Amino acid sequence: MDTYHVVLYLHLLSLFVGIGAAAILSACLFQLRAARTLEQAVPWGMMAGKAEKGFPIAILGLFATGAWMTSDVWTWSTSWIEVSIAGLVLVSLQGPLWGGRTARKLEHALKENGPGELGEAARRLTRAPGLWVSEFSNIGVVMGVVWNMTQKPATWSTIAAVVIGYAVGALIAWPFTRPQAVEAAPAVEGA
Repeated sequence: MDTYHVVLYLHLLSLFVGIGAAAILSACLFQLRAARTLEQAVPWGMMAGKAEKGFPIAILGLFATGAWMTSDVWTWSTSWIEVSIAGLVLVSLQGPLWGGRTARKLEHALKENGPGELGEAARRLTRAPGLWVSEFSNIGVVMGVVWNMTQKPATWSTIAAVVIGYAVGALIAWPFTRPQAVEAAPAVEGA
């Protein structure tokens, strides 16, 4: 066993922490979107708040272990490493600045809502692009970076993998920002 493989293991472990947190957060988003009452929404909002604590651990772990491996085996001017660092910076900023800010607005709306049925403001925020697009595009960026780590392509292919990952994630998220059919349909009263 050599140091490089121990650090590679820790790098992958950091990636798994981030993917696990993203999976939990995604499940919470689906449950929040489906919630019709405050009582249904609160546990998922609380779990999302706990899951997001995994992201800084994952990001720091990925950067620290990636920096060590870069210094040991690669160079800082390797294109797939530069693009991976840029992707990590994007994820680490977009998550808290866009997703986190929207999550705080949702938390505030849920508190203002009070018990019972969710009002329009809270329901609208469960579909906010800040939650959905930031989450799924971040997952797409990570998948693009993982592709680059395994394939080590040339510069333009490296950039394309991350951009395509972002775009695919955003496209997957976009339908979840729209009202559900039941929610969008006006109520019809019987005669």
